[in-house]
Amino acid sequence: MKSDKKKLLVLNNLVAHYGFQYWWEDENRISDWVSMILIQQTTEKNAHQALGNLEPHLTVEKLQAIDLETLQELIRPAGFFKQKSHYIKELINWFVGNGSDLNKFRTYSTEELRKELLTIKGVGSETADAMLLYIFERNVFIADQYAIRLFNRLGFGPYKTYEEMRKEFIHLTESISHELCKEWHAAIDVHGKHFNKDKKMDETFLIS
Repeated sequence: MKSDKKKLLVLNNLVAHYGFQYWWEDENRISDWVSMILIQQTTEKNAHQALGNLEPHLTVEKLQAIDLETLQELIRPAGFFKQKSHYIKELINWFVGNGSDLNKFRTYSTEELRKELLTIKGVGSETADAMLLYIFERNVFIADQYAIRLFNRLGFGPYKTYEEMRKEFIHLTESISHELCKEWHAAIDVHGKHFNKDKKMDETFLIS
């Protein structure tokens, strides 16, 4: 197991190399929130197309009122549209059931809020953490497949599961700014996509 200092070096080198990505910073928080459902098991392009179709409906009231069949047709480009339409409805109903107010959750601890989010159908560990990080502004570590593969390649692992890696990295987020925490995740994913295109990429710059 490599030290925290070396983990931080990799994460900060990634951000320095790729720069800030400013993901999920739409003024319409519902738009960003719904896109976290749409992006599951599809490409960014397909999710963006589905979100574009949904544009006229991206308020709590309109998403609650829209019928399921219409919702399914609008989000069809994102794939798994029948499942995802139910997930979006579940998410909105959960939010409405909690007063449609993000501020309500400020009194929750991050782990309490995570447990709440995990009760929503269609929200797994990775999606819950994305919501915590980008919607609820909590510092968490998203141990997605890009992160697992990267740190395993660099000799930090072996990390076999999402929760295993999250547990090893989550404490690193306690002493950094929220802005940097968001960019760690973005930089990991941007790097992972570059690596997938060039499997011979020299990654030694991350650990030096």
